[in-house]
Amino acid sequence: MLKILKYSFYDLIKSRWSYIYLLFYLLLSFVLLFLNNDIGKAVITLMNVIIILVPLIGTIFGIMYYYDSKEFTELLLALPLKRSSIFLGQYLGVSLSLSMSLIIGLGIPFISYGLFQSAVIFDFIQLIVVGSFLTFIFTALSYNIGLMNENKIKGFGFSILVWLFLAVIYDGIFLSVLMIFGDYPLETVTLVGTIFNPIDLARILILLKLDISALLGYTGAVFKSFFGGASGSFLAMGILFIWAVLPIWLIKYKASKKNF
Repeated sequence: MLKILKYSFYDLIKSRWSYIYLLFYLLLSFVLLFLNNDIGKAVITLMNVIIILVPLIGTIFGIMYYYDSKEFTELLLALPLKRSSIFLGQYLGVSLSLSMSLIIGLGIPFISYGLFQSAVIFDFIQLIVVGSFLTFIFTALSYNIGLMNENKIKGFGFSILVWLFLAVIYDGIFLSVLMIFGDYPLETVTLVGTIFNPIDLARILILLKLDISALLGYTGAVFKSFFGGASGSFLAMGILFIWAVLPIWLIKYKASKKNF
């Protein structure tokens, strides 16, 4: 699996899209720090970008790499290699390369602006960790969709639909439910609903860490009472970890059962 991981990793590193992805965060961070001259405000602004953009890029790169390397994958399947090693190696190569672009693109500007002397260093670290989690989660989801759909257009469409649902549509449905049943106690429903959406969970984790949960209104009060402490934050990170591990297990399961 390590050899396949290295091949996929280096293959994506040599891609110009990886450099474009890295340069985007590099330029965005420098511009935000230049305009704000405040690392804390720059972190808050980056949070709004990362929460939406990172899942989208992970989804697109994951599904495109799966289909573009399909012929090479079928060649590998003819060799005495474990199926799980092939697909997990490719998936980890894609996820690690995207995460590295994110970390380097954000890290260089903030370090040059004195991140280690700032009080928001732990907030920035959490932003990086959450962004990496979202990369692994949505890349894995797109890989699962690719394994379930032979048609490239259909697989790409389903992947974008999953991202659109979790990033936009889910929140609309969720807020509509809260408004319709506003007269009832909805604390448990609110918590459960957020757990089933990694993007919402990541957003709330960052907002609570930055101590601006008042912007979330009613839901902010609920989550501050539940996730506000250290144990709550660890629990939320644990849920994100489950979100990352479960699709990986599904990749391994589907790859072993799929007839190529």
